[in-house]
Amino acid sequence: MADLIAPHGGLTEPVCCTVPQDELDSFLAEAASLPKVPVTSADVSTVYRLGDGTLSPLTGPMDSATYYRVLDEQVIENNGAKYAWTIPIALPVTSEMASSLSAGQTVALTDPSGDIIATLELSDVFEWDKPRYLKSVYRTERTDHPGADMVLKNDADFSHLIGGTIRVRPQPKNPAFGDRVLTPREVRTLLAETGWDACVAFQTRNPLHRAHEYALVYALESLLKSGKNAGAVLNPLIGETKSDDVSAEIRMQTYEKLISERQLGDGDSDPELWNGRGESVPDRVKLLGLDIKMFYGGPSEAVMHAIYRQNMGYTHIVIGRKHADAPFHDGSAIWGDFDAHEIFDNLNGDLKIQPVKVGFAAYYESIGRVDLMENHQDEKPVFISGKQVRATLQEGEMVDPRIMRESTSRILADAMHK
Repeated sequence: MADLIAPHGGLTEPVCCTVPQDELDSFLAEAASLPKVPVTSADVSTVYRLGDGTLSPLTGPMDSATYYRVLDEQVIENNGAKYAWTIPIALPVTSEMASSLSAGQTVALTDPSGDIIATLELSDVFEWDKPRYLKSVYRTERTDHPGADMVLKNDADFSHLIGGTIRVRPQPKNPAFGDRVLTPREVRTLLAETGWDACVAFQTRNPLHRAHEYALVYALESLLKSGKNAGAVLNPLIGETKSDDVSAEIRMQTYEKLISERQLGDGDSDPELWNGRGESVPDRVKLLGLDIKMFYGGPSEAVMHAIYRQNMGYTHIVIGRKHADAPFHDGSAIWGDFDAHEIFDNLNGDLKIQPVKVGFAAYYESIGRVDLMENHQDEKPVFISGKQVRATLQEGEMVDPRIMRESTSRILADAMHK
């Protein structure tokens, strides 16, 4: 990719607020004397992503004017131009902590174990209007959903937010899969070496069913059929997720197996496209994790997922029906099936990355493979509920291979059956 997509915000390269390794000792020594502000486990990854440029053009958590403009207009402004932005980013603090802080002050941010992870030169300390935040981001007055739980329950003790300019220590690598988690600059270097002229990112927070997997296959094939020398990156979120989501370590094992055993797209890809190429889907797919928390924000979060990926250098992102979706606690839908598709047609600011909009997919006996449901409106697909899948795995059994690859079933069954 000789001509990489520009980062978000009209920049020529991603922001870098990470402290160089050779300055780390002096940085930590100076930070040790600063007032300490604790950061929640969910927001630690946000601090690191502000550091490495995944949240470009931000150079730290937002001040109140920027924060509330996002809630009102879904944009940020940089160098006089408007850019799409749908979930504001600032760091929560208690009212007691807020009363001891003021603009112009520099503080040290600490993780839950007390280690210093960043310094923040404060530009603003302001009240967190939680109802306004929830209504704007989640597009509903109701608060019986996972996103509201994060704010009203998990962050119940926090009444204020802080913004400013950040300096962040390099993030320690996860021993299990740290080599799969790269900064935006590192991803851009990797993509430049592939020779691809387009690359589609596939966002997920779950182990892949064949129907999920097909969305990636479909997107990659669409780009190839349009004449692009394209690749795809399976790009799961490995930051904070709901307690009932499968852990990042287990999920990464399932993704690794899909690619190393060349199962990705097996039986579901377009033979006419691939037979003449002398390659198959896994030859054009890489696995990279993204450590950032989920908001369970549906359409709003779909746009943020696109922003993260544009900063990484991806030209396209798969946007599925019900993208980043979570229902109300009674199981009813917060958003329409296609709301995450439609939001990209109505952005108030610039966004360079292109969505590849994909509908629901399922396995059909008539063709012996997975296909988009819109192509089979008069036919019943092979379907198993999530509850049935979980029950099967908890018994240590394999899920129907028409639903889930055997390697994925085996890893999940072993993990759940222990």
